[in-house]
Amino acid sequence: MKKRTPRVLPGFGLTMGTTITGLSLFVLIPLAVLVLRGTTMNWQDFVSAAFSPRALASYKLTFFTALAAGLGNVVIGVLVAWSLTRYRFPGRRLLDGIVDLPFALPTAVAGISLTALYAKNGWIGSLLAPLGIRIAFTPVGISLAMLFVGMPFVIRAVQPVLEDFDTSLEEAAKSLGASGLTTFRKIIFPTLLPAILTGFTLSLARGLGEYGSVIFIAGNMPFKTEVTSLLIVTQLEEFDYSGATAIALVMLGASFLLLFALNLLQRIAFKGGNGS
Repeated sequence: MKKRTPRVLPGFGLTMGTTITGLSLFVLIPLAVLVLRGTTMNWQDFVSAAFSPRALASYKLTFFTALAAGLGNVVIGVLVAWSLTRYRFPGRRLLDGIVDLPFALPTAVAGISLTALYAKNGWIGSLLAPLGIRIAFTPVGISLAMLFVGMPFVIRAVQPVLEDFDTSLEEAAKSLGASGLTTFRKIIFPTLLPAILTGFTLSLARGLGEYGSVIFIAGNMPFKTEVTSLLIVTQLEEFDYSGATAIALVMLGASFLLLFALNLLQRIAFKGGNGS
């Protein structure tokens, strides 16, 4: 008789039941209610609310600023993770702890701080204003806010991979005459790519739904600096629940398709990194 392996967690039925119940209560049912509420609208009203010029402008601004912030987080996040992993320097542990600060800091506090810093009378904004460069109340400021709240995702996704990376592979490549750039491109980067895509996906998703840190630095001007999350709140404040639902459904569908595509790319990259 085959000896049963002791299990740390309860049986499959209890574990799966708890998982499905939790996902249903906190994710699936709220999303289903949103979709069902949207189906109560006729098609003409839905299109009119979801694809109005103001809504289209907010979609474009939100996706492009979130994409810019996600790409910026990839560059900065990989560099920070590399420094924290490969070098030993005074204050490294303090810097490692600061990385998680955007997770704990209320987003409104982050927005107020960034606005005070980059406004015309701020420490940095006052230096850039004579040069004709504006950060606050522009799409650039929105991207900075999204970059701030999304950076830890990339760092924490890449850092464990770098810590577990076998440095003997780098040494072997260098002994065979490979340059540092070639070693990084051929050996290190393929290993990091799945983690980079994971961090980028999480950073992008955070940017698409960001509200608290953005509303202060955006200026919230329709057709210019109004993100979709703010437009939804504005519609709710005006008691236009149908319009807010239509816009939310568009964002839900677009975000789902975008994240599905990125997850597919991540799987392909992971298989390629494993040589399968």
